[in-house]
Amino acid sequence: MSTAESKLLIICRHAKSSWQDANLSDRDRPLNKRGERDAPEMGKRLAKRGIQPDLIITSPAVRARRTAEIYAQTLSYPLANMQINPAQYAASVPVLMDLLRQTSAACRSVLMVGHNPESTDLANLLGNLSLTNVPTSGIVALEFAVASWLDLQPGGGSLLFFDYPKNIL
Repeated sequence: MSTAESKLLIICRHAKSSWQDANLSDRDRPLNKRGERDAPEMGKRLAKRGIQPDLIITSPAVRARRTAEIYAQTLSYPLANMQINPAQYAASVPVLMDLLRQTSAACRSVLMVGHNPESTDLANLLGNLSLTNVPTSGIVALEFAVASWLDLQPGGGSLLFFDYPKNIL
C-alpha cells in the first residue's frame, strides 16, 4: 500500500472504556467488555486490509495502551517496539503533528492510538475531512504522497478508509 515516496497514517481512537470504578483517574480507566470485544475485531479488520505498521505509538492511558497492545498482537507487531508516548494523552492537534513530524523517514506506516476529540480533529485536518466523530475503536487511514513525515501538511492526506465496529463491511 505504502511506498518509499508515501506515508500511511492509521489514526485509531481507543476502544470503549469502563466508568465502573469512580475512584480511578481518567488515565487509569481500563477497557470495558465492549472495548475488549471491539478492539480484537478492529485489529482483524486491519489485518484483512494488509496493514503492517512500521511503528505503533500510543497514549499512556490504560485504555489506549490496551487497545494498542491488542492491535499489535493481532498484526504480529512486537510489543517491545510499541512506543508509549506521554505527550499523546490530552494532546492538542499541533502536539500530535509535532510527534508525527519527528518520525523517521524510514518509517513508512504509523499506527497512532489516542483519544477524542483529537483523533477526529487530526483526521479532519490532515485528510481535509468533515467527520463529526471517530467513535471508540474507530480507525481512519490516510495516505500522504511525501517521502518524509516532516512534510505532513493539513489537507495533504488521501482517505484510504474509515472504519468502526458498527460499520457493516
